[in-house]
Amino acid sequence: MKLELISFKLCPFAQRTVILLNTQKLDFEITYINPMNPPDWFKKISPTGQVPLLKVDDKIVFESSVISEFVNDIGTLDLHPNDVVEKANNRSWIAFSGTMFDDLFSLITGNEEKFNAAKTNLFAKFAKLEAVKHNNTFFNNDDFAMIDVAFSPIFMRLAWINEFTNNTLSITEFKHLSAWSDAVLALDVVKNSVVKGLDDVYYSNIEAREGHLSTLLID
Repeated sequence: MKLELISFKLCPFAQRTVILLNTQKLDFEITYINPMNPPDWFKKISPTGQVPLLKVDDKIVFESSVISEFVNDIGTLDLHPNDVVEKANNRSWIAFSGTMFDDLFSLITGNEEKFNAAKTNLFAKFAKLEAVKHNNTFFNNDDFAMIDVAFSPIFMRLAWINEFTNNTLSITEFKHLSAWSDAVLALDVVKNSVVKGLDDVYYSNIEAREGHLSTLLID
């Protein structure tokens, strides 16, 4: 089975797929495109015109959540909990995490008013997570699972923003969430899920957006 992931370097949903593929120890290739000016061959094979896209031999798997479930299905590990209720709960929080990328986008692009509104929304969601997160290393227990994969790109981008600024989005007030983030970001499979120097690309992206966050950047 030949696997080819098609996306762009900053795509957090593609990062999830890379983490899953490497956790499952599956061989794959990555092809990067410019999502603002995708090549014609991509337009022909993508039903939605969006990334990420996974080519499986001559078949196409699209929609990031479906790609994640597919990779879990073909791997040797089941990264979901065995209990059906806990599995459904995890999937609910994974869906919940998707809205956080909208908040992060608004934080990067918005003026001061939109920045503050997005931060308020994001931290309200963190508070809900903190209420259900316990002392386990990862979300469920001490085993890295699909839900931890889903939050990895969020935690990485938060860490970058805090590094680039004076901890503008520090989550230390959330004891369990902060410890969870540290545990996830310490894993090699997460560290190696992005290309080298992507943090610099992210910094440049914040600068180029010229939103309020760009005024908070430090050298």
